[in-house]
Amino acid sequence: MFRWSINRFCAGEEKRVGTRTVFVGHRPVSETDAYVEQKFCDNRIVSSKYTVWNFLPKNLFEQFRRIANFYFLIIFLVQVIVDTPTSPVTSGLPLFFVIIVTAIKQGYEDWLRHRADKEVNKSSVFIVENAKQVKKHSEKIKVGDIVEVKADETFPCDLIFLASSNDDGICYVTTASLDGESNFKTHYAVRDTTGLRTDDDIDSLTATIECEQPQPDLYKFVGRINIYRSNQEPVARSLGPENLLLKGSTLKNTKKIYGVAVYTGMETKMALNYQGKSQKRSAVEKSINAFLIVYLCILVSKATVCTTLKYIWQSNPFNDEPWYNQKTIKERDTFQILRMFTDFLSFMVLFNFIIPVSMYVTVEMQKFLGSFFIAWDKEMYDEEIKEGALVNTSDLNEELGQVEYVFTDKTGTLTENSMKFIECCIDGHKYKAGISEVDGFSHTDGPLKYYGKAEKCREELFLRALCLCHTVQIKEGDNVDGLRVNQERWTYISSSPDEIALVKGAKKYGFTFLGHEADYMKVQNQKNEIEKYQLLHVLNFDPVRRRMSVVVKTSTGKFLLFCKGADSSIFPRVQRDEIQQTKVHVERNAMDGYRTLCVAFKELTQEDYKKINDQLSEAKMALQDREEKMARIFDDIEADMHLIGATAVEDRLQEHAAETIEALQTAGMKVWVLTGDKMETAKSTCYASRLFQTNTELLELTTKMMGDSDRKEERLHELLLEYHKKLLQDFPQNSGKLKRSWTVSQEYGLIIDGSTLSLILNPSQDSSSSNYKSIFLQICLKCTSVLCCRMAPLQKAQIVRMVKNSKGNPITLSIGDGANDVSMILEAHVGIGIKGKEGRQAARNSDYAVPKFKHLRKLLLAHGHLYYVRIAHLVQYFFYKNLCFILPQFLYQFFCGFSQQPLYDAAYLTMYNICFTSLPILAYSLLEQHINIETLTSDPRLYMKISDNAMLQWKPFLYWTCLGAFEGLVFFFGVYFLFQNSSLEDNGKVFGNWTFGTIVFTVLVFTVTLKLALDTRFWTWMNHFVIWGSLAFYVFFSFFWGGIIWPFLKQQRMYFVFAHMVTSVSTWLAIVLLIFISLFPEILLVVFKNAKRKNYQEHPLSSCSLKLPAITVFLGMNKTVPFNLPMLLSYKSMENGYTSEMKLEDAVTNLTQRCHLRIPQMQQL
Repeated sequence: MFRWSINRFCAGEEKRVGTRTVFVGHRPVSETDAYVEQKFCDNRIVSSKYTVWNFLPKNLFEQFRRIANFYFLIIFLVQVIVDTPTSPVTSGLPLFFVIIVTAIKQGYEDWLRHRADKEVNKSSVFIVENAKQVKKHSEKIKVGDIVEVKADETFPCDLIFLASSNDDGICYVTTASLDGESNFKTHYAVRDTTGLRTDDDIDSLTATIECEQPQPDLYKFVGRINIYRSNQEPVARSLGPENLLLKGSTLKNTKKIYGVAVYTGMETKMALNYQGKSQKRSAVEKSINAFLIVYLCILVSKATVCTTLKYIWQSNPFNDEPWYNQKTIKERDTFQILRMFTDFLSFMVLFNFIIPVSMYVTVEMQKFLGSFFIAWDKEMYDEEIKEGALVNTSDLNEELGQVEYVFTDKTGTLTENSMKFIECCIDGHKYKAGISEVDGFSHTDGPLKYYGKAEKCREELFLRALCLCHTVQIKEGDNVDGLRVNQERWTYISSSPDEIALVKGAKKYGFTFLGHEADYMKVQNQKNEIEKYQLLHVLNFDPVRRRMSVVVKTSTGKFLLFCKGADSSIFPRVQRDEIQQTKVHVERNAMDGYRTLCVAFKELTQEDYKKINDQLSEAKMALQDREEKMARIFDDIEADMHLIGATAVEDRLQEHAAETIEALQTAGMKVWVLTGDKMETAKSTCYASRLFQTNTELLELTTKMMGDSDRKEERLHELLLEYHKKLLQDFPQNSGKLKRSWTVSQEYGLIIDGSTLSLILNPSQDSSSSNYKSIFLQICLKCTSVLCCRMAPLQKAQIVRMVKNSKGNPITLSIGDGANDVSMILEAHVGIGIKGKEGRQAARNSDYAVPKFKHLRKLLLAHGHLYYVRIAHLVQYFFYKNLCFILPQFLYQFFCGFSQQPLYDAAYLTMYNICFTSLPILAYSLLEQHINIETLTSDPRLYMKISDNAMLQWKPFLYWTCLGAFEGLVFFFGVYFLFQNSSLEDNGKVFGNWTFGTIVFTVLVFTVTLKLALDTRFWTWMNHFVIWGSLAFYVFFSFFWGGIIWPFLKQQRMYFVFAHMVTSVSTWLAIVLLIFISLFPEILLVVFKNAKRKNYQEHPLSSCSLKLPAITVFLGMNKTVPFNLPMLLSYKSMENGYTSEMKLEDAVTNLTQRCHLRIPQMQQL
């Protein structure tokens, strides 16, 4: 019963079976039948995670699933249960601080969700009951209620469209909140209920709806409606996505509609699409876990050493039980093993601060607050769509600085998806004119050009096909009324921009689409006569068929099928002798980079149409496997057609797309294009976008290269071995360091199509070539760039997965703008969505969304670089400062007989990570710019310096650890030597152990804070405030804590300790001297780096840049200012990078070859 309730009320269950029956208006089919109210979920939307009752246990459970939190909870419990040297407050307070801050943040976010849910659930709706409108809250809607929705209102649940204020039963909606598409979509009422336009009429309807159980797919719906009339047979009509109005959509350009609720609340398609995406983990998180294990081993080692040495020390009876500290009877009777275990736990508690629990909350705050800088970036704001960048997850900010492979879609991502009609061919004769989709009713760029002419009847047939075979709608200011309409007020609406371009292209040749009137499509021909065609069936486009068709009836009674689609899907379905004359034009247009579509037709007899109509009607009424049945019928209908011609539409390259790709390649990233377009078109776009250079040698693995079908796999194996051998000769084994190089002497590019990829990933059972995939992967990884064409969405994801799981697990990024890109966006480590014209499915499912492809450059090269450097420094700094903190405590045990005596006061132990050292590193991790953003964006090579997680490798980690150990030794032994004369005041008063610990702690706080100040390159008022403010707060707190006798403390051991300490001149000198000694290696390093930087400026590369102005312009460098590479200690040195194995002259020569076509042009400029 519990599982049934969960499945019923929780969203995200995709595998639902069976159907449901809905009684419209809750009326039984006949008066004799008793109506039994059905049990469906109510219309409440619940997007919140917690309730008042389960917040505390559920949130605590989730937080203690983190290993660090659970570890500190165990330490806290040990302190409570076992007699440990430190108070439970020392570990409990930091832990509870982290837990409370995280709980407040998550609770606030959930409160916002509760508030949004309440706003939706309490909104007012009108329901028709007993021929009257009743006002109710949205949450009160039940399945079967008839709901009235007015213009510009949002649909409160998923409704079957029954009737509208329009006579033709059409309404327009926008689905921006569902898939981001702002263009209008047309929906159709059930044919038999379009006349029910008043409350009385709609209330008289007796009907039942049978439909599938709720499914998350926004674009699929299967159902049928049975309408019952007195003394008549029931009428059954099929229902599809065009009849379903989705919750979250908005009614436009229609006064009102009536609909019946079929899915409510958490069963609406919108709610089912709110299921969470799989959790992605960044490389930094993995490094943190590895470092934690190391520090945990250090902690256990320290505890073990101290426990062992304690019992060695106590093996001397005098040390074990001195005369002034006799053991109790209980201590003498305790088992030694138990005592040793208790002592081990006590040492673990004493040293547990080496594990930085507060680092987790700091990292979480840094990621959350840092993500706002992307959204606030004005350079990533697009004026056209009035939107900027969007961050859907802040957990992957630093991953943007580690990308090695970029997988990009072509249409709408590299190109504008703004179509311009270029030309068409009819029976092999070319016609050319300039039509732009974005200009309203476009103008002609000069006179129409004809290259020979086809027969007049064939021309008209082709143009009629363009005017009829589409899903374009007209949004108009005035009703269409023959020729007297003001055409300038028309707007064509379509989900596909190329359809609009084709309709406008037909207009240039004299055929104008005038819109729909009931079931008819109206076309104005070249003689200004209005032709009407009855639209009988639309065979919608889908990515598998790659074509769409319409069946129409002419005024003379003829039945015609018009079909348009990709050449690969049309050519096999037309007469063979008609293909060649059109194929020449299609291939030439594809090589020019144009998108091509072929157009075909077929005349149907009365018997043919009757058979088709019966088959389609039967398939549409099916509730199970409707799509499969329809696909089989479509396949039979679209056969034995006649080819008329083809069209060529230009999809222009986006602004700065080529420069962005070149910058990414210069930054060491490999760019792959994954597209569904044909090879020639995609290849041309790759050259235009500079993915392929003129000196790039292309290796092809395409159907054309495979030859005849009998030897496909053999030929594929031969090509794979040939390419593999060729690449191994140019990439010898010892040049593995050139993985991300842009200085390789010969560049290779690979082109592969979908069918060949299927052979590689899914070889036949009897194939002996089981290593296809391995060889193919090696070839791909050695190529500079790869083009995958004719790709299905699933294949795009397979490619990304293959590279992601290859040796070394390189960081991958996928970027796309359409629903067909969602699979690869979810598969990659980082998913980027373009807010394009194909809807917002990609943007909704991505980790980050940007308006244009060009914004990827700054997102990766600037934001990604800075985020990675900041968080890497944050992680290393946390481990460093905690090692500095706890090492003196460990050394102190050697001087106190391993008695577990704390070196620091409990207040200092508690406040160190919470107050004294937390804010400076948080400000640094949010604001630091070690290199300014302009330099990072203009010089992509800087991105390579932090590649392969360079700042979180074991070498820099070892450096930070050694630095922490060195400073910890200086702190302890420096103060120890100071205390050789324990009388540090003129009056001979002796300082005690708490003064010793306070001096060590003071040096510690000042040193680690000033270390961060030395590392800061970009100073703001906030950095000054938190750094100097933290030091001032420490001094103030120490005076305050030691200046009052606190009644809740049993021992007033810190009373006036700090005040007395600072009265000693020796103490002041010791503190200043120890801080200087601790920071001296860092100061030396800064001097050394500055000297190295000065030498680097005098490097011959500077003079080369002056001699090659075109190259410096191409790289974004100033012609006159010498190029300067800033250095960071934990960066990769150039010797470990990408230019060491090649002379400077060779690098410059290769760079010249890479851009030799652009140098003369730039010099002319």
